[in-house]
Amino acid sequence: MTSVTSPNRGWSVVIAGLTINLALGVLYSWSIFKDAIYDSMLKGEEGGFDWSVAALNDPYAVCILVFAFTMILAGRIQDKKGPGVTAAIGGLLVGAGFSLLYFTTSYVLWVLGFGVLAGIGIGFGYASATPPAFKWFPSSKSGLIAGIVVSGFGIAPVYIAPLATWLVGAYGIHNTMLILGIAFMVIVTAASTFLKNPPADFIPQEPAKKLHPEKAIAHGSGLDLGPSKVLRLPSFYLVWIILFIGSGAGLMVIGSISGMAQNSLGEAAFLAVAVIAIGNASGRVIAGFISDKIGRVLTLFILLVFQASLMFLSAFLIGEQTSALLIVLFATFIGFNFGTNLSLFPTFTKVFWGMKNFGVNYGMVLTAWGVGGFVFSRLSQTLFAASGSHRLSFFIAGICLVICAVLAVILGRLQKSRQEA
Repeated sequence: MTSVTSPNRGWSVVIAGLTINLALGVLYSWSIFKDAIYDSMLKGEEGGFDWSVAALNDPYAVCILVFAFTMILAGRIQDKKGPGVTAAIGGLLVGAGFSLLYFTTSYVLWVLGFGVLAGIGIGFGYASATPPAFKWFPSSKSGLIAGIVVSGFGIAPVYIAPLATWLVGAYGIHNTMLILGIAFMVIVTAASTFLKNPPADFIPQEPAKKLHPEKAIAHGSGLDLGPSKVLRLPSFYLVWIILFIGSGAGLMVIGSISGMAQNSLGEAAFLAVAVIAIGNASGRVIAGFISDKIGRVLTLFILLVFQASLMFLSAFLIGEQTSALLIVLFATFIGFNFGTNLSLFPTFTKVFWGMKNFGVNYGMVLTAWGVGGFVFSRLSQTLFAASGSHRLSFFIAGICLVICAVLAVILGRLQKSRQEA
């Protein structure tokens, strides 16, 4: 007998997941912290930061990489032990990592605190937010629900960027990290108590209308594939490569946008971070909604072509004398396109391979996000240190995104062959 459960409970889970991601999205404000570290390096004060310019993105890049690979373990724990416990562990680890940074300017310890501890914590928190929300709603709303939950991670810099800028100015970089660490630990652990899976026999009611072919696969095939079987499928590697490039190109810009905006916006450069976050969050919700209507593969193809075009345009338009308006527009659209990845790929995972092992399967997919962020952000900072310009980075990202659009067409053909079978 199927359980009858109030849909309001499902929305409380969505709000809890959104809240957790609002806290953990501090990752996307790294460019604010990086600028404070760079200023300390320029002043050359005793006891200040003494890093190489090429290494400035390393804690951010390591955090992305650790976060993504942690998702495999965290997804497995979420599948077995439930989302509440997993999220609470994440909150404690992020708090510990940020608190460590209060005591040190050491490059190694910043990589350990921000990159490793906070990265693991963010992975645990993020892995626990979306799966329980999916389980409370029908497949016809998968894109929208995923978009809402993960939008918190994207929009977080809207409040964190100005808050962090003010805290750094008023209390210094070290006190700022301690304050944020304690605050986010409390928020995430509190929100984790609201993350609940529905009863085992609960089945959300699907609207009485014809399902989109992508959803028909999930409903009709009975697929619930484990990770060992998923790793044998061509669709997994296509999804992985597309996410690797699409997210890497976006994270490259997000990690450096504050520095790009310094000449045009001065002390208000944090506004570029906030604007890119608004685009990031809106992209997640809008792409999720659109993909429910026209399909995920077509949505993905359109957005990859758009993002490639933006990268090529940016190679010519973004420089030291770029107007503030152009930087803001660029940040908004890049953020929008990047955000679409984080709502489309959870639903790809659910539709292609089922919900039973969603946590660990999505963890494997999200390793592409981490590797892409690490590779592209490190490459971008290295090229910038060598040339003083981001132009070559934009060209490389644009070419890679064109390749991704071609791969999206191949992914669509694989999906069509499954429908025909």
